[in-house]
Amino acid sequence: MSNRRVEDGPRINNNITVPNVRLVGDNVPNPGIFSTLEAIKMAEAMELDLVEISPNADPPVCKIIDYQKFIYQQKKKAKEIKANTQKVVIKEIRFGPNTDEHDFQFKLKHAKSFLEEGSKVKAFVFFKGRSILFADQGEKLLLRFAYELDEYGKAEQMPKLEGKRMIMMLSPVKKK
Repeated sequence: MSNRRVEDGPRINNNITVPNVRLVGDNVPNPGIFSTLEAIKMAEAMELDLVEISPNADPPVCKIIDYQKFIYQQKKKAKEIKANTQKVVIKEIRFGPNTDEHDFQFKLKHAKSFLEEGSKVKAFVFFKGRSILFADQGEKLLLRFAYELDEYGKAEQMPKLEGKRMIMMLSPVKKK
């Protein structure tokens, strides 16, 4: 009924500047192409708004609906889509180049639980000072780690040295 327009939203009523529009929807007794002024008059007669649904069509597609209800439904749909998307969580597990067996098993147990809950695991060996000389030991450690977790997750990349860290990512295996 008014001439308002949200900057990012669809054009409504007198903000629709094209000469003709295609009217569709439940409130239109005979859908088809109408002049914009005629469509606005029809909307005003029903005490509703003429809302441009598809501005890129030729002619643009419009509906006669309650604008506030339309915006509410769009926000509700967007919220549902956002709620249904999965968020990727990355858990980090840090090793030293000379990690002993007990620590390895302890960290392996945590990695299993992280992968089972659907999180990715970023395992890395941190080299301090001259321990970078043991880079091959760090690589063996990460490869063994990936091998032990084979049924829970798969390695996205082979161990790779970045500065003083050797990093490997593991992603969870999809359950059937």
